[in-house]
Amino acid sequence: MQTYQLVSHPSHPPLAVARVEARMISASDNWLRVRWRVDGVTKLIVPPFAGKGRADNLWQTTCFELFMQPDGATGYSEFNLSPSERWAAYDFTGLREGMTERRFEREPTCTMRMGTAMAIFDAELPRAQMPDPPCSMGFAAVIEEQGGVKSYWALSHGNSEQPDFHDPACFTAEFARTRAA
Repeated sequence: MQTYQLVSHPSHPPLAVARVEARMISASDNWLRVRWRVDGVTKLIVPPFAGKGRADNLWQTTCFELFMQPDGATGYSEFNLSPSERWAAYDFTGLREGMTERRFEREPTCTMRMGTAMAIFDAELPRAQMPDPPCSMGFAAVIEEQGGVKSYWALSHGNSEQPDFHDPACFTAEFARTRAA
């Protein structure tokens, strides 16, 4: 599976974070597994453990986001995943329009592992509650560092003066339908 380099929005530079990358690790009938790697974590703020459960406004501190838009559709889904183990999932009928909570019968799993120079964030999302491929995808991250400094990382930022992960220009990764053997 391909690893994607995310870029920081130029209007919100990071303090110490040097690189953020993301990739889909695997997609089975049961789980979609995704991973983000953050290099330069000496000033990283990690939200404290809160236990599994749905929560809004996770983007106000360090969190990781995945957007999925089925090919040919105007609507898309947003998944917010926090190191606190909280998560959120929404469906949109169009660009920031028609937002509703996406139903999840089985909760995602979120795991953050910290090292001295890098961090790994893994998420497992139940495949039955995810859009079917083929889809365009957007990997993104909000990174909070000491002093309340936030940087916004995405595959692309389009021409917007402010970060907007919902911009279709951010959906440059592909989730293809797997071929039967």
